[in-house]
Amino acid sequence: MPPKKGPSFLGEFEQMLLLAALRLERGAYGAAISQELERTVGRRVSRGSIYVTLDRLEAKGLIRSSMSESRPERGGRPRRIVQVTEEGLAQLRRSRDALETLWEGLPALAPPPR
Repeated sequence: MPPKKGPSFLGEFEQMLLLAALRLERGAYGAAISQELERTVGRRVSRGSIYVTLDRLEAKGLIRSSMSESRPERGGRPRRIVQVTEEGLAQLRRSRDALETLWEGLPALAPPPR
């Protein structure tokens, strides 16, 4: 008998993209997400990896995207704006809760007192 499949959890990079998109609110698109990740956590990522992951997150129903108006300063190209869905928020909470549970009771990894 195959093992029962439990809840799925987000990978680290998926979590980072979703959190960056939430931080950017209505201004979340590939280049802005890349800049936000570099600014906040010092992680440089290629736009290609961002778009592949955004495609996967959209297929899972964790984000939805729409195209912005075309902009002359961008050569008339629109931007793909992403927004985290309610299911995306639920998955982020589930992943956060699972990690917090694992961190509990590990004094060697506790943050130092302030």
